[in-house]
Amino acid sequence: MQRIVLLMLLLCPAGVVAQTEVMVGVTRGKEYGVTYVLPKTEIRLTVRATKHSYIPGEFAKYAERYLRLEDVSSEPENYWTLDEVQTTMLGVPDRERVYFVKLKDKTVAPLMELTADGIVRSINRPLETASSKEPAVLPPAATVPPADVDPRGFLTEEILLANSTAKMADLIAKEIYAIRESKNALTRGEADNLPKDGTQLKLMLDNLTVQERALTEMFAGKRSTEEKVYTFEITPREVDRLVAFRFSKKLGVVEADDLSGEPVLITITDLKSLTIPPEVPVDPKKALDGIAYNVPGRARISVAYRGEEIYKAEVPVTQFGLVEYLAPVLFNKNSTTQVLFDTQTGGLLKVDRSAQ
Repeated sequence: MQRIVLLMLLLCPAGVVAQTEVMVGVTRGKEYGVTYVLPKTEIRLTVRATKHSYIPGEFAKYAERYLRLEDVSSEPENYWTLDEVQTTMLGVPDRERVYFVKLKDKTVAPLMELTADGIVRSINRPLETASSKEPAVLPPAATVPPADVDPRGFLTEEILLANSTAKMADLIAKEIYAIRESKNALTRGEADNLPKDGTQLKLMLDNLTVQERALTEMFAGKRSTEEKVYTFEITPREVDRLVAFRFSKKLGVVEADDLSGEPVLITITDLKSLTIPPEVPVDPKKALDGIAYNVPGRARISVAYRGEEIYKAEVPVTQFGLVEYLAPVLFNKNSTTQVLFDTQTGGLLKVDRSAQ
C-alpha cells in the first residue's frame, strides 16, 4: 500500500508558493523535504522441474502377449526432468542510495509518489495513472489428473474365479477388447441400445473410457507427473560459471552445496553498454536539489547444464550503470514537470514538461 503524508504549508519555509503534498515528509536539520531510495537489481531464477512416477501393472508381464503393448516394464520407476529456467528482474531498495529532496523557496514542491519500500515511482503525476502495477504473472493452469479408479470393481465373476494369473490376464484383455467394440458401435450408431441424445451418448462413452483405462493400467501400469517450481535470488555481479543450484534425476532440484546433484551454472557478463566516467565527488548542492535516478547498464545471463546452454537473455542491471540527476530548474514555479520512473531499475520512463 502506498503511503501519503501531507506536509502542511505551516511547516514549510516562508515563500513556498505551491502545494506541498508529498509522499513522505521529513526534516533534516531545519530543512523540510522528501526522502526516497533508488532500487538495485536482483535476479530471480525460476526453475520448473517435473517428477515422473511409474507403477507397474499387476499383469505387466502379459502386456505384450494379450494387448500387444511393447516395452512395458515390471519395475517401478521415479525420476525428475529439468523443464525450464527463466529469469525475472526485481527492484529492491538500495540502502546505499538514499536521497533527500529539500522543499525550497521559489520552487514548486513536487508531488512525489513512492512505493511501499520507499522507491521513487513518479513526480507530479496523478496517483491513479502512476500507480498502475505490473500485470500479475499467473502460473500455468494445473492439469487435473484422472481420478483414481479401482480396476477390480470392473472385473466379472468369471475373471475373479480364474484359476491362474495367466487366465485372469487373458479374460481381462478380452474385456478390454469388448469395451472397445462397444465404443465403436456407439460412435457409429450401430449399438443395440442407442442413447436418446448427445448428452447421454457422451456419458456412456465416458464411462466406457474410464473402464478401459482402468483395466488397461493393470497391464501397462500407471504413470503420473508432478510439477514443482523453485526460485533462487541472485545479486548481479560479473561471474563465470557460478553454481546457481544442482539437479538430480533422482531428487530433482537441490541447493548449490548439495553434491547429490549435478551443477547448473550461471554466467553473468557486464556488456559495458554505458561509458561510465571516472567517479568524481558529487556536488552536495546538486545532490540535495536535484532528483537522482538510475541509468542501468545491461548484462548477458547464460545458464548451462551438462555443458549445454539451456537459457540466455540480455537484461537491464542497475549495478552495471550509474546515477544521474534531474536539474532542479525542471521543478521551478514556472513549469510543471511530470516524471515516471521504472521502479525495478530506477531509470526514467517518461518526462513531460508544460509551462504555467
